[in-house]
Amino acid sequence: MEIMLLAVVSPEIRCEWRLEDWQVALVSMIVFLGFMVCGVLGGYIADRYGRWKVVFGGFVWSAYFSLLTSFAPSYGWFIFLRSMVGCGVAGVSQGFVLKTEFIPAKHRAFLLPLASVFWMTGSMLIIVLGMLVVPTMGWRWMIRLSLTPSIILIFLFMFIPESARYNVSAGNIQAAVNTLNRIATMNRASLPPGRLMEPPVTERGSWRTLLSAAFRKTSFLLWFVASFSYYGSVLSSSELLEKNLLCVTDAVQVRHHHEAGRCYCIPFGFNDYQTLLISCLGEVALVPVNICMLSLIGRRKSLMLLQLLSAILFMMINICTTMFGFTLLLFLLRSLVSMNFNVVYIYTAEVLMSQSVILALSPFAVSCVICAAGSFLLPIETKGRALLQSS
Repeated sequence: MEIMLLAVVSPEIRCEWRLEDWQVALVSMIVFLGFMVCGVLGGYIADRYGRWKVVFGGFVWSAYFSLLTSFAPSYGWFIFLRSMVGCGVAGVSQGFVLKTEFIPAKHRAFLLPLASVFWMTGSMLIIVLGMLVVPTMGWRWMIRLSLTPSIILIFLFMFIPESARYNVSAGNIQAAVNTLNRIATMNRASLPPGRLMEPPVTERGSWRTLLSAAFRKTSFLLWFVASFSYYGSVLSSSELLEKNLLCVTDAVQVRHHHEAGRCYCIPFGFNDYQTLLISCLGEVALVPVNICMLSLIGRRKSLMLLQLLSAILFMMINICTTMFGFTLLLFLLRSLVSMNFNVVYIYTAEVLMSQSVILALSPFAVSCVICAAGSFLLPIETKGRALLQSS
């Protein structure tokens, strides 16, 4: 929701505070900067004190500062508060680690991509709120109303257990057994006889691991391009629509001016929201294809194929076409980059084992074609691989 919120709010704050292009771009950069810095810190804390604490704290933190953002009196306050929201989102992302550690290896290729359904639902909620609330009540009320799912989820955290895998690695065997018993009861089953025995892990995560020879390709090639392509497709789509920079044959270019010079001050219209809404559906349209690819050809070949296709679709956006054609291309592009992001998350979680996925986040600046070649050279295929403890 946070990323799509930036895409919807950007035209509004541009008009309200008469921002230049670089100032609008700075908003997104500051959010990701907060995500990157707090991602490293959040991964460190999650590896030592538990996934649940970081995810819960991330939700509370991001909801609190997102609410404060709706009262921002100036552009400076806005970017500061959004950077704090980025910190909270970094903690929330540890939820993927928590989920991965509960899912058996044979079910990961099926269940983990389905998470994109909830991601897409959040993005669509933001677009619908923008369509209904922004024209009448303004962007501040849209942000306030968008907090509703986060507030509800905070109260549902009492039903989410800590990762049994983490408890085992931390030497808290009894807590792990209690969690497994709880799961067995929910599934009307019983645990196998015997005792859960495994020595605690003293070194559970370090940023140095990401730079080691074994994980360097995963850290740089995959996360650079996954973040660059996915977030680029989301944020650039709103920029193209807002400024009428599309090479389309049936668009009317409108530009507003103010006394300081030319300013793009064009609020989204119904058709713009409709285009964003349709493109969001692309994130789940090819989930069955994603599941089949992971199961049949594995992670590495899936990454190579998806990144090559994403590169082609990015170039096709430049083709002059109708608005329908652009919407279709954007739909397919969002499908491919979302599939790619899913595979990267799964691959990273499996390769790094008990290391934090968030520690793999880095600045985003590598092309899809280069990364596709790099994926072919990845040293490990994780299809069907168990989650092993690091030594």
